[in-house]
Amino acid sequence: MGLFSFIKNAGAKVFGIGKTDAEEAAEKAAEAAAAELKAEAAAARNLEETISDLGLEVENLKVHIDDDTATISGAAYDQTTKEKVVLVVGNTNGIATVDDQMTVENPEPEAQFHTVVSGDTLGKIAKKFYGNAMKYPVIFEANKPMLKDPDLIYPGQVLRIPALD
Repeated sequence: MGLFSFIKNAGAKVFGIGKTDAEEAAEKAAEAAAAELKAEAAAARNLEETISDLGLEVENLKVHIDDDTATISGAAYDQTTKEKVVLVVGNTNGIATVDDQMTVENPEPEAQFHTVVSGDTLGKIAKKFYGNAMKYPVIFEANKPMLKDPDLIYPGQVLRIPALD
């Protein structure tokens, strides 16, 4: 009789058993996509919980994550709360862009934002924005409860810089 050669993946198509390489690849891709969606939904829920745990009240808060973009919707009490929610979400590992769709019940002037670079301190940032390094507590307070210690900031972190009264 001897040795016979066959097309390796043809059997699945002929007899309906097993899967071709293409079918297996498509199935794995679909499973990976489903897993990513599940992970993104879990991350969004975690962010919603974190925002609530921080005492940042947003009515009908909804966070949706798609790849490295987070979309936030809901009604914030004031501009400060809205900006802090954006910072909580944006300063999360894996998030590169925040699409802010929130509304504000009590509008007020918007704060500026500053991305921390190596060597920055709250004092240096206060000197840059306010002309006085001793105004650093204003920046620290504006970023609570996300900041727990004025000496613990890191490069890449984005901070709120409110206008002085």
